[in-house]
Amino acid sequence: MNLDIVAAFTYGILAFVGGIIGYIQAKSLVSLLSGSISGLLLIFAAYFQLQGQTWGSILAMLVTAVLVIFFAFRLVKTRKFMPAGLMTILGILALGVMVNQIVALR
Repeated sequence: MNLDIVAAFTYGILAFVGGIIGYIQAKSLVSLLSGSISGLLLIFAAYFQLQGQTWGSILAMLVTAVLVIFFAFRLVKTRKFMPAGLMTILGILALGVMVNQIVALR
């Protein structure tokens, strides 16, 4: 199993669980929906990557990039590390792993 698949799956699980936690703590339906959708997209992307579908890695990179941008803006706006700072840092790491795998394969 490639490291980019692990990164996509792990970041997907974090996004999914984070959406549930956001709903439980703040009663935020937006957190639940966005976390669930983005988390499931990343998990499906990892699954399709595991099946050998190259578009799975593209989907994982796109979703991760969107989440990084979203959480970076949220971090600047709120100045709170949790959850925006943590998800930004982990997203950048996951995106770095994904891009590195693509570059290494070429």
